[in-house]
Amino acid sequence: MELPGSALKLSSAASSVRGQVMKLYSYWRSSAAYRVRIALNYKQIEYQQVTPNLATGEHRSAEYFATNPQGLVPALELEGDHPGEVIAQSLAIIEYLDHLHPAPALWPKDPLARARVNAMAQLIACDIHPLNNLRVLKYLKAELGQDEAAVSAWYSRWVMDGFRALEYWAGQYSADGQHLYGNSVSLADVCLVPQMYNARRFKVGLQDFPRLVAIDRHLSQLQAFAMAAPELQPDAS
Repeated sequence: MELPGSALKLSSAASSVRGQVMKLYSYWRSSAAYRVRIALNYKQIEYQQVTPNLATGEHRSAEYFATNPQGLVPALELEGDHPGEVIAQSLAIIEYLDHLHPAPALWPKDPLARARVNAMAQLIACDIHPLNNLRVLKYLKAELGQDEAAVSAWYSRWVMDGFRALEYWAGQYSADGQHLYGNSVSLADVCLVPQMYNARRFKVGLQDFPRLVAIDRHLSQLQAFAMAAPELQPDAS
């Protein structure tokens, strides 16, 4: 599904009386923030990015902890009916956006289909990603003394475990070979593309996952996904 016009076009539902927009605390290489950027683009919600540098520890400042007590990205600062309120955690943010802007939907209406989409999304966001987050990789090196080879093996292990299940589910539930579930974009797809980006970045072999590679190739060409790519973000370096 191609977006009409700009990926960051302001929809009528997103506008506020004061003309202000939501503020997304993001980092270009954060896969969790990447998910939220995709969702905002897909729903054509205008937003402003604030980009604490995770590599230099800006997200651990007292100022940012006052915004998000976890000291993590993403966080979404709201406008409209809830100005100044902040939502943390990518899946919680995306669910909020889906309720606020129900079309185009990121979940199927059927309860079983919705549960399957959630299962695939949570496999990525709750099983793969937390084990391979930047803070975990830094801990393996700095606190546990692991070398690059050991850290790479750790990273690959958890990606491969998760991708095996996703590859199977894609065979069961994709209707067109271009989406993880059915024939339209869902939360599962929003989570897949950033994880595929990270897998390639850390040189995880993807030859055993032809369905995931094909789905990622299709999705990455859609404007909402393409405009959210790390290299196109204002803090990319």
